Amino acid sequence: MSRTFTIGQLSAAAQTPAATIRYYEKIGLLDSPSRTGSNYRLYGSEDVARLSFVRRAREIGFTIDQVRSLLAFSDNRDGDCCAVTALTEQHLAEVEQKIRDLNLLKDHLSRLLISCRGGRFSDCSIIGALSPQQ
Repeated sequence: MSRTFTIGQLSAAAQTPAATIRYYEKIGLLDSPSRTGSNYRLYGSEDVARLSFVRRAREIGFTIDQVRSLLAFSDNRDGDCCAVTALTEQHLAEVEQKIRDLNLLKDHLSRLLISCRGGRFSDCSIIGALSPQQ
């Protein structure tokens, strides 16, 4: 017989807050669980595995929609891995763009810091750079 878990036990087993589990159920990443007579949610081992999959995918930055696609690929074991590769390549390109954007932001902040000569707020070059031009 398969082990069952309450939401608290599932939360601990998958290291995911109960509120997140309920959210994933609401948006369809997790199936609605069976319920006890007292209306407690009951999950099985397969729910632990699925939630762990979702958590790991989210940890490496896949969006909810991308996770939904990955789950569909995972559920259809006969599919072609090319679709997973394409999705991962797309995600990597998005991450690389974010890194470029963050590097531009870092450079801008560094220039602001270099321009700062200390002194009073009224003479602060950082405040001046952020203020509307008159």
